[in-house]
Amino acid sequence: MGFCINCGQQHQDGIRFCRFCGNQQPGEQLLARLRSEAEQIHYQRFSAGQPHNQNNTMARVQETRQQADLAAQQRHQNQQFRQPRW
Repeated sequence: MGFCINCGQQHQDGIRFCRFCGNQQPGEQLLARLRSEAEQIHYQRFSAGQPHNQNNTMARVQETRQQADLAAQQRHQNQQFRQPRW
């Protein structure tokens, strides 16, 4: 089973056009090549060590959260010192 590259609806393998939107689907050779590349990427990620990637992701999330908190504090301070516009 595959999914339409345009609308995302599920369809049977080997069809040329999506029955929902009519968009032409990639050929079997391209799909086979993409599937093998996806398997290689998946294998590389899990063999390289997923915990490192999770730690890296968590570090980025924490950094983004700190930046958002700092921006909120600065906005709050700017609003306190702003003169009313009447």
